Amino acid sequence: MPKQSLTRFTNIALRGITLASKFLLIFFLAKFLEPKELGLYGLLTVTISYALYLLGFDFYAFTTREILKRERHEWGGLLKDQGALSLVLYMIFLPLLSLIFIKGLLPWSVAGWFFILLILEHLTQELSRLLITISEQLLASVMLFLRSGIWAVMVTGLMFFRADTRELNVVLGGWALGSFAALVLGSYRLKQLKVSGWHKKIDWQWISKGLKTAIPLLVATLALRGLFTVDRYWFADLANLDTLGAYVLFMGISSALLSFLDAGVFAFIYPGLISAHHDKDAAAFRLKLKALLWQTLIFSAAFSIVALLIINPLLGWLNKPLYLEHENLFPWTLLITLLYSLGMIPHYALYAQGLDRPIIHSHIASLLIFIPVTWLLSHYWPVQAVPAGLCVAFLFILLWKCLAFIRLTPAQYR
Repeated sequence: MPKQSLTRFTNIALRGITLASKFLLIFFLAKFLEPKELGLYGLLTVTISYALYLLGFDFYAFTTREILKRERHEWGGLLKDQGALSLVLYMIFLPLLSLIFIKGLLPWSVAGWFFILLILEHLTQELSRLLITISEQLLASVMLFLRSGIWAVMVTGLMFFRADTRELNVVLGGWALGSFAALVLGSYRLKQLKVSGWHKKIDWQWISKGLKTAIPLLVATLALRGLFTVDRYWFADLANLDTLGAYVLFMGISSALLSFLDAGVFAFIYPGLISAHHDKDAAAFRLKLKALLWQTLIFSAAFSIVALLIINPLLGWLNKPLYLEHENLFPWTLLITLLYSLGMIPHYALYAQGLDRPIIHSHIASLLIFIPVTWLLSHYWPVQAVPAGLCVAFLFILLWKCLAFIRLTPAQYR
């Protein structure tokens, strides 16, 4: 087997094991925790995911393009600049995030875990993005395995054999240990790369230039990720924390598709799309885009078929009437992730060309559509209103990006 194929196979296998571990964790949490605890876990995870953008400001979108254009001896300066920006953002937003607990959106009992996990996840996420950018996808997958895989297996085993560990604090402690291990590994690899340029003074002008690029993308990302944060809080308000546990379970299963596509498709293809466009190689760009299209369609179809076949037996194994009662939510959550995944095809095609404006506009508009549609449906269809609103929003994003790609991409690149 060629080295590149072996690396890709290993990468996908690692991501597959990580996904299996996450599946294992979510199902054991559904089995051993009360639905309201699973609902709280879901609220905590989406709030951390959303807060990550405030600590990073999506500045990596600018740094990634710059690193791909620069020599290694310049990378240290770029990373130092990004680190300086993050430090400023930490000082601004970490105190402000305490309002989440002051206002009662989350209980104070998870406040310590929230801030520990938020910082660890931000640092490991940025390191993973850097490794993917410089074609170290395999190590990024190992880091993901530590962040999301091995600790989930260990916690699941512990909860299976010891009833006294079946509580949320044990889960969050395992998550923190896994993220810390990933951080140590990523930091060690960065040191091994012997990246130079760290002595360069912080270039605030370059940071300012990057922010002009990153902030519009950040606004778009916050709007998009806002859909996956507001939905949990809104769902809990329309139903209750117990029913939210069912929604979190089904979204956890469905979102595994996105993780698999990130690992097996997107992480390998989008850097090549950027490079092909930068090199003005239209033939290579078309080839990469075709691969992105077909691989996304095949993986999505296969995942959907398997998920629909196994969901009922899995819910039967949980032996909790609440989840079976709300099984009709699962096709909705699966459709949400399918529409999101398909939307990433024109998304990466536009991003690789530096056509950020339609991406930004579609994401902002989707949130503006989601809110009134969900509000209207909530009067007649309260439990299904949120997932149905998300389906409308992601269908809108998909159509907008496809039209923008057709309209803005030069003919030789299509």
